[in-house]
Amino acid sequence: MAKDSNTVSAVRAIAEPIAQRLGLEIWDIRFLKEGTGWFLRIFIDKDGGVGIDDCVEMSRALNAPLDEADLIEQAYCLEVSSPGVERQLVRDEHFQKYLGAPVKLKTIRPVDGKREFSGVLEGYDNGLATVRLEDGSGLTLSKKEAAWIKLDDFSF
Repeated sequence: MAKDSNTVSAVRAIAEPIAQRLGLEIWDIRFLKEGTGWFLRIFIDKDGGVGIDDCVEMSRALNAPLDEADLIEQAYCLEVSSPGVERQLVRDEHFQKYLGAPVKLKTIRPVDGKREFSGVLEGYDNGLATVRLEDGSGLTLSKKEAAWIKLDDFSF
């Protein structure tokens, strides 16, 4: 099977029903190489937050189905964790859920000489995020123009 996006999609198809059964949601899945090793990272969430027991339970419930599906040819390390307080907004539903929340973002290319910004997520439509910056100005950019967009936990 092809790496990255196909692997992530196939893992999501296996992980989603397991997460739902455990009262969890899949926040994000990443399959990437770091150094010489491959990592399958599954970020889970639920109302009230995720604890270590949730991560352990999800990891254990996922091990056998992943092994049976045999999606990944090379050895990899499975990591299940919370997306954290400064969670990265990735999917469309993340942006919709956190409209009005403080965010920080880093652009791939400089905008007016800067790459890092903070503000409030004011809008999201068709892959375009609009952020009201701390100075009162607005910044609209596509997800593809951002290295990352995260919740700003220091502003809560």
